[in-house]
Amino acid sequence: MRPHRLLPLLPRHDGGRSALTCRFKCGDACAHEAPNTSGNAYLGDVVADALSRRTMLRTGAVVTLAAAAGGIAVTSGTDVAAAAPEPLHGGHGGHGGTVDPDAAKGLRFRPVEPNTVDAVVVPEGYAQSVVIRWGDPILRGAPAFDQARQTAAAQAGQFGYNNDFLHLFDLPGERGRQVLVANHEYTDEILMFPAYDAANPTREQVEIAWAAHGLSVVVVEEERHSGRLYPVSRHGLNRRLHTRTAFRLTGPAAGSPLLRTKADPTGTKVLGTLNNCAGGTTPWGTVLSGEENFNQYFGNAASVTDPVTAERLKRYGIAGAASERKWERFDDRFDLAKEPNEVNRFGWIVELDPFDPDSTPRKHTALGRFKHEAAQPRLTDDGRPVVYMGDDERFDYMYKFVASKAMRHGTGRAVREHNLSLLDEGTLYVARLTGDSPAAEFDGNGKLPSDGEFDGSGEWIKLASGTTSFVEGMTAEEVYLFTRMAADKAGATKMDRPEDVEPSPRTGRVYVALTNNTNRGKAGSAGADEANPRSNNKHGHVLELAEFFDDPAADRFAWRLFLVAGDPADPATYFAGFPKDDVSPISCPDNVAFDPHGNLWISTDGAPGTLGTHDALFGVAVKGDKRGQVRQFLSVPKGAETCGPIVQDQRVLVAVQHPGETDASTYENPSSRWPDGGKRIPRPSVVVVWRKDGRDIGV
Repeated sequence: MRPHRLLPLLPRHDGGRSALTCRFKCGDACAHEAPNTSGNAYLGDVVADALSRRTMLRTGAVVTLAAAAGGIAVTSGTDVAAAAPEPLHGGHGGHGGTVDPDAAKGLRFRPVEPNTVDAVVVPEGYAQSVVIRWGDPILRGAPAFDQARQTAAAQAGQFGYNNDFLHLFDLPGERGRQVLVANHEYTDEILMFPAYDAANPTREQVEIAWAAHGLSVVVVEEERHSGRLYPVSRHGLNRRLHTRTAFRLTGPAAGSPLLRTKADPTGTKVLGTLNNCAGGTTPWGTVLSGEENFNQYFGNAASVTDPVTAERLKRYGIAGAASERKWERFDDRFDLAKEPNEVNRFGWIVELDPFDPDSTPRKHTALGRFKHEAAQPRLTDDGRPVVYMGDDERFDYMYKFVASKAMRHGTGRAVREHNLSLLDEGTLYVARLTGDSPAAEFDGNGKLPSDGEFDGSGEWIKLASGTTSFVEGMTAEEVYLFTRMAADKAGATKMDRPEDVEPSPRTGRVYVALTNNTNRGKAGSAGADEANPRSNNKHGHVLELAEFFDDPAADRFAWRLFLVAGDPADPATYFAGFPKDDVSPISCPDNVAFDPHGNLWISTDGAPGTLGTHDALFGVAVKGDKRGQVRQFLSVPKGAETCGPIVQDQRVLVAVQHPGETDASTYENPSSRWPDGGKRIPRPSVVVVWRKDGRDIGV
């Protein structure tokens, strides 16, 4: 695989995204001071102590985790150390047609070159089609999409905007059909509506946006003899959830006075879900959806005078007067001056049963409140779910939740209700990481330490369990509601935007996408350390974590950096030791998934502003002599982000989010016309890719 020639850098917003994306996706989070101003020690401060402890504990038994080849070794006692990786031998050779034998099984396709083509570009020998677009009708009575005649009533029955996380469930009893669940993260009104006046949105525009958020459940049907999928409109399982849908607050903080509002004096009933980004699926067949940048939807934070409330709002990035979308003008619950507790009802993990269209989805308070990017469970040996989570903010943290009760198998209402309650009881933890190299070796240039690897040990710090708080000065209720502040007090490690956090279904190894942090190393901010080794980290990295004794409930783990992203020609990049002349450039890892062969797949968010190429989907081997070989599978259109990958034996699905979302792009003059072309506006869509010869992906 020959080295890729990068395109000239395009104009970028800080962190890689366009300014328009930052404005509507996260409320310009990267343009403001990072909400975490705690004085938590970073790795450079604690590594000397860790080395001292390691010396004292060298006589302890070493247990190699056999979860995957090239295991991370764990020392017993209170210390955990990462062993040297397995020997790596990079392959070299030509591409040659549809199948490239010089790659791991599942990744034997001809890599797509970095590009700026306004289309979804797939490998030679592969085909693609759009599964469903923003505005396509999915509920009975919903009309076909008409960009000039949008209404809130129509949108409530149509596929939502800016699809992110995706999952496909098999549909028992209906051969050739599956249930697709999609998150709808946010709306970009400038691209949705003609002559949009951001200072004076109309009620109809606001209500359309309300209906375009949330989630969609839609049955899809397979086309015989190809990989195409078609939506089955008006199926009984099809469903739209949005900002007016009823949700339940469950778990130990439900009913808290801090969750009560005029409309809901019980503190247990919420209308809507906001900014649903990535997610996960449970072993009992439900979807978990993370509420991420919910802070941007609430106005008049500046009018809050109570100092305790004001400090809590600040820690969650909630400030200023009017919100971007001005929803507070049309619904008092988005006005903090009138409903200061409404914001506390967002920022949770939502659980949805896609097979019960009449069910009320839950917001699980036991999993903590922060900017949830994702939540993916793994079961302990005794059947208890453990959920891994990231807080997508510069200098924020990684978390996990260990349930108290075990999953039950079987069918029936009692079993279903039991499993739906599993995430309401358990223990919430936050991660503290320690490097195993001297702090002096990390000056922000990303150079490998003298031992040849970024690695170290870690511990999961208890925050709360049930009604018990482990954080001094905070009740358990406060820990769940203001989890960031509890983690600050606990001394968690500041990370570079931990987004998707997923355990491998084959090995149990946990992979963390750390998207970027251009504030790393700036004056007044945390400096580089072994887990975040670059200052001005605009490209991001991927961390690999192994639990002590391969026990998901363990409170100790070993870690190492799997990838340090960017242009392979940059010496401050690292591909698990694989030769850099045989990898695709990758920047800003966001969502991750696994294929049937155990390979890690990574979608990106920000490459146009960092590498000058469109965002893309990449496969990378995690074991064997190809470990670290990154191969680009597809790229998305101009202004778009790659989201929600699903990699099956014979299909790959991606959510193409915010196409055309570039600076100066508008409804009247969009920078992309994908997917419909002509005079039509860009529409976020789900795309499916398959091999033309009908064989499995990448073999």
